[in-house]
Amino acid sequence: MLQELTVDNLAIIDHLTLEFNNQMTVLTGETGAGKSIIIDAVGLLAGGRGSQEFIRRGEDKLSVQGQFSIPKSEAFIVLLDQLGIDHVDNTIIIQREIHRSGRNMIRVNGMLINAATLRKIGSWLVDIQGQNEHQRLLRPEEHLGMLDEYAKPQVSKLIDKYQQQYDEFVKIKSALGKKQSNEQQWAQRLDMLRFQVQEIEAADLKPNEDEELSTERDRLNHFQQINNALELTNATLNGDENGSILDAVANVMSALQEITEFDQQYANLTDSISNAFYGLQDAASEASNQLDSLEFDEKRLNEIENRLVLIADLEHKYGDSVDEILNYYQKIKQELKSMEIAEDDNDNLEEKLAQAEANLLKTGHLLTEKREKAAFKLSKDVDQQLKELYMSKAIFEVKFLNSHSDHILPNGLDQVEFYIQTNPGESLGPLAKIASGGELSRVMLALKTIFAQNMGITSIIFDEVDTGVSGRVAQAIAEKIRLIASSSQVLCITHLPQVAAVAAHHFLIKKSVHHNRTTTSVTPLTEKQRIDELARMLSGAEVTKLTLEHAQELLNMAQKK
Repeated sequence: MLQELTVDNLAIIDHLTLEFNNQMTVLTGETGAGKSIIIDAVGLLAGGRGSQEFIRRGEDKLSVQGQFSIPKSEAFIVLLDQLGIDHVDNTIIIQREIHRSGRNMIRVNGMLINAATLRKIGSWLVDIQGQNEHQRLLRPEEHLGMLDEYAKPQVSKLIDKYQQQYDEFVKIKSALGKKQSNEQQWAQRLDMLRFQVQEIEAADLKPNEDEELSTERDRLNHFQQINNALELTNATLNGDENGSILDAVANVMSALQEITEFDQQYANLTDSISNAFYGLQDAASEASNQLDSLEFDEKRLNEIENRLVLIADLEHKYGDSVDEILNYYQKIKQELKSMEIAEDDNDNLEEKLAQAEANLLKTGHLLTEKREKAAFKLSKDVDQQLKELYMSKAIFEVKFLNSHSDHILPNGLDQVEFYIQTNPGESLGPLAKIASGGELSRVMLALKTIFAQNMGITSIIFDEVDTGVSGRVAQAIAEKIRLIASSSQVLCITHLPQVAAVAAHHFLIKKSVHHNRTTTSVTPLTEKQRIDELARMLSGAEVTKLTLEHAQELLNMAQKK
């Protein structure tokens, strides 16, 4: 059950906090006052699509927060435990923020989750029925899903099993199809991969080898220049018949050391010369060592040139560097392994496909049996509900269009469509083609009444589901919604006074302008205020004494019932 809702900066809502009770709460107000925005806020908490367009103009973010009591369902508790969400006080607090920067933050009892996880949680907490929900009835492709909703306890495990088997069936069928239609291409690809893998393996490349070889080649190609430079360095630093730089610097260092005691500046100068001397001494030693180890190897140069030609050829085929070639090698090696495994399995693919199809059909026929039993019961339940909604002569039927077929589909072997006969003497026909708008609303309400009793969802929201009806039908719908509220919390947006009158709680939603900004406010109504609001709903702009009396009578009748 939704206990409290806080909304900040959502569309024309600046700030709003509402507390909700059990049973039925109705929300009324003029068109455009912001009633549906409140439902949108609850929808965001249930995992609905968020958008920056929802953010109030001039604000950086919107936030919604809802406090829910936890449904009495072991499956839901298991879900929370699997997600690691604390629930010791039997309460769930959902917080959601949408920022203009695109960041979307969701927390459940303080734990960060994503939108997909929120949808899983929200499906247990809230069932939102919008004013266009009956459009689902106009799409026959959705009827099977609605039947499965009704039969969930009986079919959910079979559906999961079927879909796992279907995925495996499709995978095998796809592999076999590719083999049969592209056997020549498959063989060519296999040969090419084998050649490429063998060619790269034979090269025995090492990471960064091309760069290291290029450096070594440059040293050998410029041997004479390197040798001359090192000899000049060695001769200059270590000396010849004319003396050396090191000897000269050593003499300078010795002379300066004799005057360091006379002034600190001379000591500093001596240190600088000493550092230079020892640095030059190290450099002279290094130059001498490199000169001693320097050797021109023409054979090695030829080996390097040949190796670089091989690498260049591989780079032309497989990448711009040795590292890219090695990355490509790992990729094609894995593809080759997969293809060779598949090649080994190809002979068994047809046998595997036949077995997968047999398993799938077996599960599919079991699922059909369960669905047919549920469909028969659902038809009877809907007929009963429609009688209470002044469609006593109507006959509702869940029709299986391909009964006992072996036609494999993603969700089973069944194609289902809702059929209806609205008047005696007429034949059953597709609901989407026969029913009027008002009849569709009543059929959807009948279905939701049944689903509410079966599924145990704690909060159901009706957003103008009574569109297109009036008079005694409106009164019947009001009673039906109140009946649903006897077992689930109901929040209802309506323009019908008959529906508003039967609610246990009544909120009035108003839109006002302050400082050139539009803001929505929500006020819980007293009994007298409810009479005024019902009178407005009955008469429109002008409220008369007669409409006030009519409103009072409507409210009294509802309270007596």
